[in-house]
Amino acid sequence: MRAVVTAYERHLGLERGLSAHTVRAYVGDAVSLLGFVVDGGSEVAELDLARLRAWLAAQQSGGASRTTLARRAASARTFTAWAHRTGVLATDPGGRLAAPRAHRTLPGVLRAGQAGEVMQASAAGAAQRDPVALRDRAIVELLYATGIRVSELCGLDVGEADFSRRVVTVLGKGGKERVVPFGVPAAEALADWIDEGRPKIITESGGESAEAALFLGVRGKRVDPRAVRRVVHDAVTAVPGALDMGPHGLRHSAATHLLEGGADLRSVQELLGHATLATTQLYTHVTVDRLKAIHDRAHPRA
Repeated sequence: MRAVVTAYERHLGLERGLSAHTVRAYVGDAVSLLGFVVDGGSEVAELDLARLRAWLAAQQSGGASRTTLARRAASARTFTAWAHRTGVLATDPGGRLAAPRAHRTLPGVLRAGQAGEVMQASAAGAAQRDPVALRDRAIVELLYATGIRVSELCGLDVGEADFSRRVVTVLGKGGKERVVPFGVPAAEALADWIDEGRPKIITESGGESAEAALFLGVRGKRVDPRAVRRVVHDAVTAVPGALDMGPHGLRHSAATHLLEGGADLRSVQELLGHATLATTQLYTHVTVDRLKAIHDRAHPRA
């Protein structure tokens, strides 16, 4: 079992190029599944559809939600397909495994006016030219301008922001690189941070990684996602009535506002780095719900 899990982990990380977080989740599900099979008195090679279903049933009995069950079923299918290709299993039972459809919850987003107020609050905080405040403003502006993920923002290096073209090159999920544009306000905030704030924060203790990093923590090292979440939380809660959210909330807001402004779904998919259009289509539901709410309030025959 250990040898199988080790080989599977190597496949996910090295061959498929998945992120460390995704690899941990997939491997954790594989360990849970194989542990269930072995604890039941069977060998790994005896994993079949009945045992897959029994494993999911045990998860459901333990209180797992429909969304969790759907994710683990998908993870199990990924594992059994790999196990079959590599000869660990004689057949691929996961191909016949059905799972409950996950609930698609609509993400909470800021209204366009609220997003503008969040940006204004960040700019007001940076008015005193404090280096951390300059950084925070640049973080919030860039997240909303581009809709990039927090991990993508933290991984940015200085050279990946092109001010002449106003684009930033990010490394997304699966090691896929994409170029995302940003507007004038984000460009001004980034320039202020790079010219005034960043030189005051960077220290020799940061090492080579921090020397290249676009955004730094207060100790001069590359900023981490927890610090970015705190920055976004503070910026959003400074606006009365705004929904509390983290970096992913700004990503949802950016996507929704792009669609409301007339952007086509394919372009938004490319900007966000979604592997499939189905993920991007979630934002159309947010937009339609908002339009229906406006219709209900405004139309005399609603």
